[in-house]
Amino acid sequence: MANVEASASTREDDIDAWMRDYAGQVPGASLLVLKEGVPVFQRSYGMADLEAGIAASPRTNFRLASISKQFTAACVLLLAEDGMLTVDDPLRRWLPSLPAAADGITLRHLLTHTSGLVDYEDLVPATQTRQVRDADVLRLLEREDRLYFPAGSTYRYSNSGYALLSLVVERASGQRFAEFVHARIFTPLGMTATQAREDEGPPVADRAFGYSLRDGRWRRTDQSMTSAVLGDGGIYSSIGDLARWDAALYDDRLLSAASRALAFAPSITTREPDVAHYGFGWRLQGGMQWHSGESIGFRNVLLRFPAQRLTVIVLTNRDAPEPYALARRIAARWGGTP
Repeated sequence: MANVEASASTREDDIDAWMRDYAGQVPGASLLVLKEGVPVFQRSYGMADLEAGIAASPRTNFRLASISKQFTAACVLLLAEDGMLTVDDPLRRWLPSLPAAADGITLRHLLTHTSGLVDYEDLVPATQTRQVRDADVLRLLEREDRLYFPAGSTYRYSNSGYALLSLVVERASGQRFAEFVHARIFTPLGMTATQAREDEGPPVADRAFGYSLRDGRWRRTDQSMTSAVLGDGGIYSSIGDLARWDAALYDDRLLSAASRALAFAPSITTREPDVAHYGFGWRLQGGMQWHSGESIGFRNVLLRFPAQRLTVIVLTNRDAPEPYALARRIAARWGGTP
């Protein structure tokens, strides 16, 4: 027993040392390690709001950025279970205003980043001052009668695809995306503080604000021109709520076994580091299911090792560093290997 306690103490000391750059009066981080569904390490470091002097806590809600994509994908799978759509529906069935170049694209292509759609970020006019929203992505792509490659022929990570998926969710469900994801995922799972943030919606409780280090000082850089797009990265959540999401991926409480199998089924080879394949909103590498989330002022990562029933979540409200390597190092202390 003494050796076990000493080992746990050493592990905690090591992790605190690895997280030291997030501690103090600097933009912070929340870290959660789940083993067999139980939190075995949970700690927050640094500040959620430098200007207001509010420290990060396990309740702090960070902008998930691209970790949001797994929720968008889950919305599509729920609608498929409802019989409202299929993942092999032609995209133009739902978004007929897209040009002819999109004829061969299906929802599956969007989910797996194999659509060939042009990146909407490259289409936003340099003179634009208003934030881009999901519907704006459609308007931008309506003018682009071209693809990077024929749909299904190769892989290219696409925020455009997930922005369009949020619009498909709206058209198939008859609800705004933020309403649907709240009603069908967040509320049933008890993710009470998680939300797809809209300016006209409720404020984010316990919100972390994003920062970037510039000229030796942390500057608030919480929003960019594309931060209002929901389908590809607009969800805010905490480590506590994400633990509930993680638990739901092991059983039928939200998605059926068939839907979960689809979410984690490998698609075309990606050629990205540590990403052999992409599922529906999930990067897949051997026995590891994961996703990072990067947007101005935020860097996050969620790693799952289902065979070990191990999950590591690191949420940070700063531009750097990217926490993937750190999360892998932490996971290895509990036997997490791909």
